[in-house]
Amino acid sequence: MTKRFGAFAALDDVSMTIKAGGFHALLGENGAGKSTLVKCVMGFYAPTSGSVLVDGREAEITNPKGAQSRGLGMVYQHFTLVPSLTGAENLVISRADVPAVIAWSSEREKLSAFMAGMPFRLNLDRPVAELAAGEKQKLEIVKQLYLKARFLILDEPTSVLTPAEAEEVLGLLRAMADRGDLTVLMISHKFREVEAFARTLSVLRRGKLVGGGAVGALSREDMAAMMMGERRVRVPAARVGEPDPAREILHVAGVTATDASGLRRIAVDDLRVRAREIVGIAGVSGNGQKELADVLGGQIRATGGRVEVAGASYGGTRAESRARRVRFIPEEPLRNACAPRMSVSENLGFRAFDRRGEDPAKPPTFWLDRGAMSRRAKALIAGFKVKTASSEAPIATLSGGNVQRAVLARELTDPVDLLIVVNPCFGLDFAAVSEIRNRIVAARNAGAGVLLISEDLDEILELSDRILVMSDGHLVYETPAAQAEIGTIGRHMAGHH
Repeated sequence: MTKRFGAFAALDDVSMTIKAGGFHALLGENGAGKSTLVKCVMGFYAPTSGSVLVDGREAEITNPKGAQSRGLGMVYQHFTLVPSLTGAENLVISRADVPAVIAWSSEREKLSAFMAGMPFRLNLDRPVAELAAGEKQKLEIVKQLYLKARFLILDEPTSVLTPAEAEEVLGLLRAMADRGDLTVLMISHKFREVEAFARTLSVLRRGKLVGGGAVGALSREDMAAMMMGERRVRVPAARVGEPDPAREILHVAGVTATDASGLRRIAVDDLRVRAREIVGIAGVSGNGQKELADVLGGQIRATGGRVEVAGASYGGTRAESRARRVRFIPEEPLRNACAPRMSVSENLGFRAFDRRGEDPAKPPTFWLDRGAMSRRAKALIAGFKVKTASSEAPIATLSGGNVQRAVLARELTDPVDLLIVVNPCFGLDFAAVSEIRNRIVAARNAGAGVLLISEDLDEILELSDRILVMSDGHLVYETPAAQAEIGTIGRHMAGHH
């Protein structure tokens, strides 16, 4: 299987065989090609070359319905159920042969008989909106089994489950596979789950298949090494000056927090960032990095501990971030740092639309100076090389790299003391990546403290002065970047502390 997007090869000649009744894990860092592979199998993407063989015969699958008709099903990371309908209604309308008028009495009888043979106990009469995340995930799996899937693809299936629920769900699917009722392909970041439930595994790295084999024959170190590979550290912009030990910009002390679902908990005992220093936090996705960023960005409240910026307590409010010169560049900027339908000019004005000049002590204005906003936007667009048809175009019409440039323009124009950046180059092309990384290093050289949270280990190694590893909600390892060893970092990312 090969899939190209323009000149970029998301998948490069990948071949894989999954035996009937197997439970196969697919591992790889973000951007390794895992989702592209399964989307080609399911008919979302047409592969550039290559083919899918089902039961030894080539199957031309051009859309998900074609995949479904051949017994292939997929449970996505994001739920595909209709929230306002009950579980029973969601199951019935998902069928290809659903009648125009549904005879509910006979459908209910069939559903009862079907559920009697299911491994999960679920109340199908409740609206999906009322179900907990774990119940929705079980219903998604039940839906695929109801549609007679014999081959089930699971994309990060346990990201919304408690550890106990994850064990139950994967244990039941493994039992079905052992009986020969089902074949499973699971995309996962969690080595513990792979070791407990998968029989075989494959590892993708940068679109290529780089290894695999029987689960018991490979250690976590082997898996981490395959995922990360050999790396050459390149420095994209020259550092100017050493970190300033006398100026501590950020101090996170004993901070505990839980995400909105209540499943992911973090406990960060001691994290410090000094002026003129980039501190990189590495880790496999889902180990608490997002929750730490959300606490620092004011998206969720800490349940304990304290965050200090320049020695004073900090809660992430807009007034505090302006007074302490804190800037935040979150993951997926179009979703988390922009109003997509508003213009580029308006998005660039979010930090300054209510200011009179540069003095934060002056009272805010109560009207919009459209002329000043437009002039400022045009200067920022030119200065940061944002490619847009017009400053008045909706920001959602820009490419990913240009949205990121616009957000950087807004956040880095005024003097910055603390810059918090999360996965800044995810999904961007090479030119945009190089420029954005240079901007981050330039902020550091100008005296800012930078906290870089990234799942791209290359990025962490290239940009950081000091590297921390986050695993299972805790900071578990620290090293100066100059002495960083890939193997050691990989071991700690994999949960060997």
